[in-house]
Amino acid sequence: MPVRGLPVRPNLEQLRHQAKDLLTAARAGDASALDDFRAFHPTGGVSTTLQLHEAQLVLARSYQCASWPRLVQACELADAIWQDDLDTVARLVTQHPHLRDEHVLVRRDSNWGPPMSYAANLGRDRIIQWLHDHGASDHQHAVGRAVLQSQLGTAALLHGMLGKPRPPRDAFGGPAYTLSVPGNEFLLALGLRFDGPDACPCPADVVLETDSRRPEAKHRILELYAQHGMVYPDTPTMALHRGRIDLLEAHLARDPGLVHRTYSHEEIYPPEIGCHDEVNATHATPLKDATLLHMCADYDELEIAQWLIAKGADPNTPAAVDAEGFGGHTAIFSTVVSQPAFWMNYNRHTPVYDTRIAELFLAHGADVNVRATLRKQLHPGYDDHRLVEYHHVTPLSWGRRFHQQVFVNRGVLELLVQHGAIE
Repeated sequence: MPVRGLPVRPNLEQLRHQAKDLLTAARAGDASALDDFRAFHPTGGVSTTLQLHEAQLVLARSYQCASWPRLVQACELADAIWQDDLDTVARLVTQHPHLRDEHVLVRRDSNWGPPMSYAANLGRDRIIQWLHDHGASDHQHAVGRAVLQSQLGTAALLHGMLGKPRPPRDAFGGPAYTLSVPGNEFLLALGLRFDGPDACPCPADVVLETDSRRPEAKHRILELYAQHGMVYPDTPTMALHRGRIDLLEAHLARDPGLVHRTYSHEEIYPPEIGCHDEVNATHATPLKDATLLHMCADYDELEIAQWLIAKGADPNTPAAVDAEGFGGHTAIFSTVVSQPAFWMNYNRHTPVYDTRIAELFLAHGADVNVRATLRKQLHPGYDDHRLVEYHHVTPLSWGRRFHQQVFVNRGVLELLVQHGAIE
């Protein structure tokens, strides 16, 4: 049991069961459980007469709480805010004043913050007003959380509590990351601009590199930025990011081969608008030196994929192979391991898999048994820093062997098997 953090909405009953399971395992001599007691028990030792309260303490300290009662407070406070239960929030904060200013989830690396900020994520205005009246001071962070979560009424309330100041220059980062159209519109309405003497840095790079995948929102935000002074590279890849088939049509008229060629990482993630290297630009199956169809699969751009196919794009066009022999994967690989699949799998007991882009590729002759050699290192935010190599894999084996299965679209795997795929 390593040091860890509470989830956004902790479940006290689950934690009680975890404590009982830990006690049972330790009494049975389980090596891992005994190690946990040595690491987190205040005496550092393990006796033969362990009690439940000791297991609860060990569990609480593994969640960075000083005690089991503090862990219970965290769960009760979080649940009360989710339930918009002002009476319980008021009771807890009145009885335990330190809760007003400490992070609800205890750990300092939690973006959800103290109770006011936590409530701002959920639009709990009554709770925010009570905390404001009782001395809470995290208004600025709370505004950012409200904007990020598109809680614009709450953002306006907090902005008013602050005296309606000009938002900080980096205020666009949150709603750019979550692809919040209302959040970006709110900040623009407050007078923030990307040009002129008080220009803010435009987070177009965040919009391209976020792990979120909501094409319509992405397109609208990029156009909002353009309307307020942002100038983008005039390239097919940027036209795809913007969802601008009209611009793609114009590029195609000048360059009929654009649907067949591959594009460098720098073309897909332009450094001139602030984009980063291959690891920090969030995507799943590698996009370096890949085609527009590869991009469509990872960015969930079904309409543009359909347009490209109609214009002659071939799903079997491979990505380039680099000097070390990695690459050569076709667009069907990008439907198997993809950023959209992450959100299909994330926190769902029964994921619903969207396979439409894979179906489109298969309907137009995608080879299910083509082989390629790939390697992948995930974005640092996933806390998995391995650079993993996959040699001579088919799309099916690419998905079945991928080192983080949360990125795998199992609906596509089933579809490939139905089409005769092998490993």
